Amino acid sequence: MRLDAGDAIAPGEGEKTISSIERNGGVQSLLRALSLLDALAENDDGQSLSALAKTVGLPLSSAHRLLTTLQRKRFVRFDPAGMIWRVGVQAFVVGAGFARSRELAPIAMPFMRQLMERTGETVNLYVPNGGHAICITQVQSRQVIRAISRPGGSVPLHRSAAGKAILARMPEFEVDELLGKQAPPAAERLSAQAWRRLRAELREVRARGYAFDDEQVAAGLRCIASSIADENGSAPGAVSIAGPVMRLTDQRLPRLAELVVAAGEAMTREFGGTRRPGGSTG
Repeated sequence: MRLDAGDAIAPGEGEKTISSIERNGGVQSLLRALSLLDALAENDDGQSLSALAKTVGLPLSSAHRLLTTLQRKRFVRFDPAGMIWRVGVQAFVVGAGFARSRELAPIAMPFMRQLMERTGETVNLYVPNGGHAICITQVQSRQVIRAISRPGGSVPLHRSAAGKAILARMPEFEVDELLGKQAPPAAERLSAQAWRRLRAELREVRARGYAFDDEQVAAGLRCIASSIADENGSAPGAVSIAGPVMRLTDQRLPRLAELVVAAGEAMTREFGGTRRPGGSTG
């Protein structure tokens, strides 16, 4: 049964159609295809068929069939020179549609460009996603040596400047609940001492208006971030600058922090946000 946009579905007919798809394995195939896309998105260099099949737990024949279907719709592409699969242009089109649908990104972009010009460093916009923050857009530094990251990449909330800026706008019980339910991998789970350090650091972030990470996410990289607040005082996102330690020196940090906080405050105002009582926009 083919359904076009605008088709009316009688009561119960939709359920019958879904049941039919499920019986035919359509839903399972869709989930497997999306798993292949997820796996490709995690690897900028692409992956071989055997590596992809192993990653998502599929037989080689099933993985190849799904990849060729995705290839026809340009969601993936095949590089015959390296015999590897990569994310295709249509995946970017869909992702760009998501970015456009979020009001925060277009509001933030003019301020991000200005912040890059003033600091000379790469500027990122992050939104929370479970126990991580996802970079949804970026303005790259013009420096030859610059922070290497990419839109779509994620960083742990509890270790990154952007993540800590977002967490600082949450009550402590919400932080505990979020990081407890969305726990990082076992190797990174917080000890009791780490929880105490994180809570103390978040209190400092609330007081000074910005968060900082010193090579906590990547060796040689420093980041400064400020949250962007909504009308309830919560943080739908955070803006950050990232650069090498040799440029984000201790001497420059106070001035850079001022610029990042000012950008976060300007984005908050443009977004229609408000300060939390007794707190800072950052």
